[in-house]
Amino acid sequence: MDKYEILKKYFGYDTFRNAQEILIDSILDGKDTLGIMPTGAGKSLCYQIPALMLGGITLVISPLISLMKDQVGSLNQAGIHAAFLNSSLTMNQYYKALGFARQGRYPIIYVAPERLVTDEFLDFALHSSIVMVAVDEAHCVSQWGQDFRPSYLKIIEFIDRLPKRPVVSAFTATATKEVREDIIDLLQMQSPTVMTTGFDRENLYFGVMAVKDRYASIRNYLDVHRGDSGIVYCLTRKQVEEVCERLATDGFSVTRYHAGLSDEERKKNQEDFIYDRAAVMISTNAFGMGIDKSNVRFVLHYGMPKNLESYYQEAGRAGRDGEAAECILYYHGRDVVTNQFLIEHSQDSQDLDPAVMGIIRERDQQRLKKMTFYCFTNDCLRDYILKYFGEYRGNYCGNCSNCLTQFEETDVTEIARALIGCVESSNQRYGTTVIVDTVHGASTAKIKNYRMNENPYYGSLAKIPVYRIRQVLNYLQMEDYLLVTNDDYAVVKLARRFKEILKEGKPLLMKLAKDTERAAKAERPGGKEGKRDVLSEGRDEGLFEKLRALRTEIAKEEKVPPYIVFSDKTLTHMCIVKPGNKQQMLSVTGVGEYKYEKYGERFLACIRANQAK
Repeated sequence: MDKYEILKKYFGYDTFRNAQEILIDSILDGKDTLGIMPTGAGKSLCYQIPALMLGGITLVISPLISLMKDQVGSLNQAGIHAAFLNSSLTMNQYYKALGFARQGRYPIIYVAPERLVTDEFLDFALHSSIVMVAVDEAHCVSQWGQDFRPSYLKIIEFIDRLPKRPVVSAFTATATKEVREDIIDLLQMQSPTVMTTGFDRENLYFGVMAVKDRYASIRNYLDVHRGDSGIVYCLTRKQVEEVCERLATDGFSVTRYHAGLSDEERKKNQEDFIYDRAAVMISTNAFGMGIDKSNVRFVLHYGMPKNLESYYQEAGRAGRDGEAAECILYYHGRDVVTNQFLIEHSQDSQDLDPAVMGIIRERDQQRLKKMTFYCFTNDCLRDYILKYFGEYRGNYCGNCSNCLTQFEETDVTEIARALIGCVESSNQRYGTTVIVDTVHGASTAKIKNYRMNENPYYGSLAKIPVYRIRQVLNYLQMEDYLLVTNDDYAVVKLARRFKEILKEGKPLLMKLAKDTERAAKAERPGGKEGKRDVLSEGRDEGLFEKLRALRTEIAKEEKVPPYIVFSDKTLTHMCIVKPGNKQQMLSVTGVGEYKYEKYGERFLACIRANQAK
């Protein structure tokens, strides 16, 4: 079979998307290949299809057990023999799978990087035809990436020991220019084809909300979106426990996931979510990498992650089926302090040289600053993310909270001059709260103890709301007029451009939301009119629910997650096409010949029965 026949028979698609065909052709031509593609863009097909055509064994290096199980389950459901080799297997299961691998039963084998240099696996690999090593989540190889895993450094050691060098391919969804260069260097890729298809996910809505009661906002959102599948990310295990317990008490279908749970409970809770037994997963960032659950309609962040790479990767778990989904970050100033603590006490790089650790932590602090600015900006949120990854587009997407808010250019020169002047006149000794309280004229004990009530700028902004003063202070940080140190006691300092305003009299204009829009902006994702039409228009909702029920029934019989049978997108297309025979069913996106033979007639019968009523 050629690549088009494989695409249709096993995966149910008629055409390739974006740069999939270019990457596949590069691998088939024997070239090392690096693909940077957004979540949901079909990275796995770029190495799975060549693996079925190259004639030997493709090893897929994968960082998480859940990722391997999900991928292998999907392949086996599609009629492709695949296996995984990791610590979840008993010794008997491991040796049995390795025995089948030696017989050439599996064209695709997923393996954890730690397994590569073990004696048993090396013996298998040295006596087998390894034609490709595909590195999934390739950013894990880079010390500058957000998910560095030292075990990924074993990959090139393994490749060097093979009798014949295989094609090396690598794929990731989030990689800055520095990380891309690191991947090529550390995997010793030889004149690779490098293809970046862009980072944009047009189906995702992005929102940032600064709210006083995050729990109430999230509870309100979930109440409006009952029945939808989603993830709520928290910064700490304690937050996961508290939020999950409160939501369960309030009657929501939730489960939890963090590294403090037993392996058995994590496995059960993950399966409850994947098999749709629990609608919402409350989790730390320990959950999610490689989870292919396609019908996640929202990802909410109960706090700000420590970098944009992590945020975009976690948010990207929404809408993998290409249908509309929402990604909303609930921000609070305390998140910065929490993340600074997590960076300073990270265990990820403990085995590295102290000098390298220092560099990594400094970069982590800079990335945290960029993440914080994402929460401050009044410009297009999508554009902010894309610029971070080196992609430049227009500053309006029409599908983020900022683009859907009415702004006006406002002269904030006097507010900016007072803030910068206060920092300078107090010898750059105090934090943001003291500076804001001083210019606003607060009479707290701290202000009196520091004698800031004698500062020349004391009370100069008494008539300006505190929230507005803080907005301008944040903007001054973004634009390099002020900076806040990363010390235990964060202090506001003068930055490179402060003289432009304080000494040279430069006016400062800032985009600010109209006061009448503040409430609307805050309410939109969780308010009554906040529930968006998250699936394609023109769908027969009654038929869709019947098809979903049939899918659930089949999934229970097959003991697989429902989305592995057919995705929501495929069911939606069935509702629009309403196929009446095999030929028409095979025209539906995601229905290949193999799956038609397994399930096609049952779905056709369901559609016919619905039309007969």
